[in-house]
Amino acid sequence: MSAPAGPSPGGAANNMERAQPANHHHPLPREEGRGDGGLFAALGAVIRRDLLLALRRKSDVLTTLFFFVIVVSLFPLGIGPEMAMLRQIAPGVLWVAALLATMLSLNRLFAADHADGTLEQMALSAVPLGVLVTGKIVAHWLLSGLPLVLLAPVLGLQFDLAAGSLGVLALALLIGTPVLSLIGAVGAGLTLGVRGGGVLVSLLVLPLYVPVLIFGAGAVEADLTGLGAAAHLSLLAAFLALAAFFGPWATTVALRIALE
Repeated sequence: MSAPAGPSPGGAANNMERAQPANHHHPLPREEGRGDGGLFAALGAVIRRDLLLALRRKSDVLTTLFFFVIVVSLFPLGIGPEMAMLRQIAPGVLWVAALLATMLSLNRLFAADHADGTLEQMALSAVPLGVLVTGKIVAHWLLSGLPLVLLAPVLGLQFDLAAGSLGVLALALLIGTPVLSLIGAVGAGLTLGVRGGGVLVSLLVLPLYVPVLIFGAGAVEADLTGLGAAAHLSLLAAFLALAAFFGPWATTVALRIALE
């Protein structure tokens, strides 16, 4: 009797091919998201680094806050107890003071990293420079913009603003101050390493700040007159969307030009 024939080599190979999962055609979701996780980790690392550095140089952050408080407080002291006048000028005063306070720290946004060579290392790293720039802009807003948002309603009490108007003021600043940081970062990148860059960055960004100033102060004025602030806040949100899309890209281009 002949021995039973074993499985043929061709049949075994076919069985193995059928048993193998076809992952090479459809990568696992975990593998697809690994790059995104690395980008978010780098973004968080830059934000955390800038916040820790700011805690070591508290005077830079406190200078911005003291400037904002002093400028806003001078107007009620100079005008006196004219409540109608104070309510009328309050939106413009608070927004102009916030704008100028934000500009104080723009010159330091990239200067320290450029001086010690960190910026060059960021440009040469595997992480896209735009991601790292976005982290620095977010950290700048957390240090110079968010404190102004929290202080503004308290300072607005000096101008006899109602609770509803104070809420609109805080919301307008919450939407508008990130736009100031995004636009200011572009100016800081363009003037990086230029002598007298602090004055030059002011001349570059001030005209671009005007629409944000108009609609930010207009939102509070519209609420005071009973017209509603929804339209002004919607326009501020549109400015924020445009600035968030184009700001980091334009800043990255400006920094690459400055590093050449």
